[in-house]
Amino acid sequence: MSIIKTIIFDFGDVFINLDKPAIKRELISLGIPEAISLDMYHIASEYEKGLISTDELIDYFNKKFPSIATQDFIKAWNSIILDFPEHRLQFIENLASKNTYNLILLSNTNDLHIEQVIENMSLPRYEKFKNCFNKFYLSQEIHLSKPSPSIYEFVLNENNLHPNECLFIDDLKENTESASKLGIHTWNLIPEKDDIIHLFSIKKHLF
Repeated sequence: MSIIKTIIFDFGDVFINLDKPAIKRELISLGIPEAISLDMYHIASEYEKGLISTDELIDYFNKKFPSIATQDFIKAWNSIILDFPEHRLQFIENLASKNTYNLILLSNTNDLHIEQVIENMSLPRYEKFKNCFNKFYLSQEIHLSKPSPSIYEFVLNENNLHPNECLFIDDLKENTESASKLGIHTWNLIPEKDDIIHLFSIKKHLF
């Protein structure tokens, strides 16, 4: 019998492909110095947690770099978002149809990136994906972000989950390490060598 009752999935580089160096690369090409200041990282983190709006983010960059057009900044900001392979959508749709596990999505993201995700994969495909999950948590909507333990505690408490009955899958080691400290089973998926569709063979000891 499976010890896992709930599977908590990350989004980027688990389902949708990302080009993580792209934002830095594209911003540099626009003339923004490579040594991005700490306050710029801070503002991005605030945006990811929904503590500032898209307009406030854009206004911040416009004031800091007035020579850069807003649309060029948005294009650079969203350059991280790539394609959503159909085989992964089929995987999660098939898993959801069996109704065997409680499926939760938990993603660090922001409004501009979600807009780009929808543009890249189409709204119908995005809605099909979203409908696979019992709960769909985006950092900007719950005002929490990984790897803070508080985000995992929020998910556990909101859904009355036992940590040892949950598996959390994320491509960032700091995120899975934080979750594992709460007793949650984890899989640090490596995008270059792993694919979510192989979940039940790679983690078969849990199922």
